[in-house]
Amino acid sequence: MLLTIFLAIVFCAAITLMLLSAVAFIQKKEFFSSAPKEAQAVIQPREKELFYGARIIGWTFMAFAILMILGVGVISIWDGFRSGFTFWQFFLRFVLIFTIYKVYDMVCFDYFLLMKFHFFQYYFPEVGSIYPLKKYGFNIKSQLLKLLVIFPAASALAAWICTLF
Repeated sequence: MLLTIFLAIVFCAAITLMLLSAVAFIQKKEFFSSAPKEAQAVIQPREKELFYGARIIGWTFMAFAILMILGVGVISIWDGFRSGFTFWQFFLRFVLIFTIYKVYDMVCFDYFLLMKFHFFQYYFPEVGSIYPLKKYGFNIKSQLLKLLVIFPAASALAAWICTLF
């Protein structure tokens, strides 16, 4: 259980690093597909780097974050095999990691970074007029769909695949 909590924390750190690299350093419009449609419509493409080498730093962070996420998957599966996990133990591990991540996403990203500290609006000021019209929980339907349907289904599928081996 302790390993699962640790892996969830590493997963959250990796997603945070990925967000930081995409928003602050790479600044490609394609990375913001999860933003509200109104925000996507007003985001201006950034041709010029924030500073010399910003995109290289961003892509390096992005690659490291992807490796961290893959590492979480590999370690969680390998430890499950080593420990002789059943379907339900694999399922519980995966669903816990996803649930901790989604709660972290809803509290830290949506509330603190987006609504309270205006992190995204700092790097993309053109969306400043969009988000004040939004209240916390503006995307609750999609968040709950992921939390209650998509992540448990993905966890069950991954657990089933793991028990085949």
